[in-house]
Amino acid sequence: MYALVTGGGGFLGFELVKQLLTAGYRVRSFSRQRYAALVRLGVESMCGDLGNAKSVRQAVQGVDIVFHIAARAGVWGKRQLYYDTNVHGTAHIVQACLHHGVKYLVYTGSPSVTFSGQAQEGVNEDTPYTQKFFCAYQETKTIAEQYVLQDRRPELHTLALRPHLIWGVGDPHFLPRLLARANRLRFIGDGTNLIDTTYLSDAAAAHLCAAQALRHQHHLSGRSYFISSGEPRRVAVFLNALLAACGRQAITRKIPRRLGLCLGTLCETVFRWLGNENEPPLTYFVAAQLATAHWYDISRARQELGYQPRVSLAQGCALVQAAHAKYNR
Repeated sequence: MYALVTGGGGFLGFELVKQLLTAGYRVRSFSRQRYAALVRLGVESMCGDLGNAKSVRQAVQGVDIVFHIAARAGVWGKRQLYYDTNVHGTAHIVQACLHHGVKYLVYTGSPSVTFSGQAQEGVNEDTPYTQKFFCAYQETKTIAEQYVLQDRRPELHTLALRPHLIWGVGDPHFLPRLLARANRLRFIGDGTNLIDTTYLSDAAAAHLCAAQALRHQHHLSGRSYFISSGEPRRVAVFLNALLAACGRQAITRKIPRRLGLCLGTLCETVFRWLGNENEPPLTYFVAAQLATAHWYDISRARQELGYQPRVSLAQGCALVQAAHAKYNR
């Protein structure tokens, strides 16, 4: 099998590339820049922008399956930029697959597509898409997933995975932000709300499971799957375990839930009024995510894809701790 990974040089993308190579796939990466790590692996790399239909069509040509991971992430920024990458870019991927006769597409979505601001406890894929968006990322990922799954054609089989809060060794996003703000962080609420997360290698493995299932069970086409470690923990336990692994002090301070949500709204309002394009210290979406329970029933992924999480919170923290100690030696 010849696979294209969009965003192959990124956090999840690079891990998937490595697992695909181990599994015997031939791999091509499509990213906005070249990555030396991909070159060292002997991976064919193409540079381009998802918003450019011609570049996307060139990248898709000749492959058997596409893993569409690349996206504009974050909770702040101009809506049009998110729309160009996450909506138009995904449409370009689908159209290129149809043009070149690619049969399989595994799309990396987001659990936020069902989040309406309230707690989500053990919800499954029957939960409807939200009609209430708190940021452009959430909105555009929802539109893109619906396009991938609902625009079904017999010649293209598609699945959407929704991995929740991916973390692990080499994380360039979540963990650095946590460490940078550790001394100023407060729990919104009492920190006992349950959340689940996904260790990096498990998130990538889920994509291989999806590809295998899609190739042999075409009736699964058009379905979505929540992905996580399957072990919900209190948000305070998760965050403080990560901080401890990196040699940092635990978060102990708290603010009331309602106050946190008000502060998020206030920060957004002030930044928009000032025309400040930098991300505010807190947004309503982030505050709501920190203050509410959000964990998912992954039974469908286990049963239909054969997905089985392997790395527990304790094991993942041990890996992070070892890497942190080595880096700071």
